[in-house]
Amino acid sequence: MTPTDAIATLRAHGDPARAAEMTAYHKQSRETLGLSNALTGELAEGWRKSLDQRGLVALARGLWASDIFEARIAAGKLFIQARMRPDDSLAWECIAGFVPDFDSWAIADAVAQGGQKRLVQDPARLDDLERWVTRDHMWTRRAALVFSLPFTKSRHPNVTEQAARTRILGWCETLAPDPEWFIQKAIAWWLRELSKRDPARVRDWLATHGAPLKSFARREAARHLPD
Repeated sequence: MTPTDAIATLRAHGDPARAAEMTAYHKQSRETLGLSNALTGELAEGWRKSLDQRGLVALARGLWASDIFEARIAAGKLFIQARMRPDDSLAWECIAGFVPDFDSWAIADAVAQGGQKRLVQDPARLDDLERWVTRDHMWTRRAALVFSLPFTKSRHPNVTEQAARTRILGWCETLAPDPEWFIQKAIAWWLRELSKRDPARVRDWLATHGAPLKSFARREAARHLPD
């Protein structure tokens, strides 16, 4: 599967009426074909199963370079398998290379799905994310939190997961005064997810560090905390 073939497949499934609606909803200036997220994911899954890691990276970079909305979504969805063998260094390099181009939550979150899997495969990549926290590019700062969401999931975190939580809560503290809506939303998202497994820690964080958050973010972060 070449990028040219993949883009032709995406175009063949296009829906002009849906594309117009999606362009308005996602505020896109790039070309939008009108594929549903589910269909884009199904196509990406088929391509993913037919290629090795090097082939996936080549396809992802070609799709990304097209700057077509659904092609960039598909590029992100090529890397969502749990494990890559013998390692996933090429995939991680590709994913991280997309981050400075983020300008849409839908594209950023599609790429984050693969980024989360690659981070779980090698938690040492938190070092890379920590550098993103202070970048000028808002979407890169946001990606540090969205990529690291898997570390909120365990009810019985191991030592690595506990250390990751402490580290990422520090990033939340750094970003709490950030006025950008998407950053505030990402902090609230991270805290809300953690509160489902460790409510005491989130309650303590909000009491100690939550004052700089905007009111909607504090409410969202605390939404699942018991009364």
